[in-house]
Amino acid sequence: MYTLSKKTQTLKLINVIDDFICFTEILSQNKKTEQAKELPFCQQTGTCQQYQSSRAVDGDINTCTRTTPIGTTTSEEWIWWYVDLQKVLSIVSIRIQFRDYGEQYVIRQRGRFAGFSLHVSNTTIKEDGYLCYKNGQELPTLDFNTPCVKHRRYVIFYNERLDGTTYPTGYETGSVHTELCEVTVTGCEESGVFGYNCDVPCPSNCQEMRCDIVHGTCLGCTAGWVGEFCNTSCPAGYYGLQCRSTCTGHCRDNLSCNHTTGQCDCGCDNGWTGVHCNKQCTAESYGPDCMYNCSGQCLSYRPCNRTTGRCDGGCNPGYTGELCDKECPPETYGSNCLYICGERCLSDLPCNSTSGIHDGCCNSGYTGEPIGKGVFIALTFN
Repeated sequence: MYTLSKKTQTLKLINVIDDFICFTEILSQNKKTEQAKELPFCQQTGTCQQYQSSRAVDGDINTCTRTTPIGTTTSEEWIWWYVDLQKVLSIVSIRIQFRDYGEQYVIRQRGRFAGFSLHVSNTTIKEDGYLCYKNGQELPTLDFNTPCVKHRRYVIFYNERLDGTTYPTGYETGSVHTELCEVTVTGCEESGVFGYNCDVPCPSNCQEMRCDIVHGTCLGCTAGWVGEFCNTSCPAGYYGLQCRSTCTGHCRDNLSCNHTTGQCDCGCDNGWTGVHCNKQCTAESYGPDCMYNCSGQCLSYRPCNRTTGRCDGGCNPGYTGELCDKECPPETYGSNCLYICGERCLSDLPCNSTSGIHDGCCNSGYTGEPIGKGVFIALTFN
């Protein structure tokens, strides 16, 4: 497997950072927030408002949230905080400024901050969303910034100190206070745009008009389109989301189905009908989109050809022609008009074209079946 070198990875990260720091629209300021647990003593002291969750998005670095401590010397093991952006927005970066008590306490504060994770989600449950960042061995800086190019509604901060878990050197584990002084989520307030000024429209075929906020590449394509910018239509014979669906119909003139809907825009081929041209004509119809009715004079046990309308099995007695839509000419009768009427029929009253019987029209002195019955002749009719 091909992997990037550490130097290349570093350069790519620098480029990403250069990209996202240029965005100036703040999505999180003064938005609704919640946190897991209040300080146990704040109600007695009347200081709950001083440490409430909204302090982290008020635009003032000197006001901070503060929750009940977690750790091995406390009864709590985990803590969370989230901000609600009020709707799904294009996020590009998340900055967290943790409480800084001065140089002599920097290492302690970094140890308290350590181990945290950042999630973006469309619910308040972090497991429903995407993990943007998880702190590892190295202690984080108290002014932390990370790219997170996603479309989500909630940004969730989480940290824990679990009993029985060995944490890296430098992690505070006894009584860990979480103090978020400012959480700044940047991106674009309006949907369907990208770029540093949030003024470039996403490509028109992006699914839900959502694209990478930095580069404009689509996060998904609408039905019928593929490619980074969703500007390439599905190849012939395929349609739908990610071009995963195969055309199943019989389009007219062997054309491919519509790459978006899978329908045959120019209609169905002979013998087929339906929205996707995948239903055969019934026994009584034929042609493109089954628009023509069979003559009804094909041999009853052999319907007309659904493509051509022809009676491939022959005609009922009394009819002829490829479609069996022509009655037998005078003086003929029977299946495909292959028989000649008897010579004793009155000249102006021909025999029955189906049975060959004279139906009471015999010449004087004659009656009964036609004497010509059973005589085969070869005739051609236009």
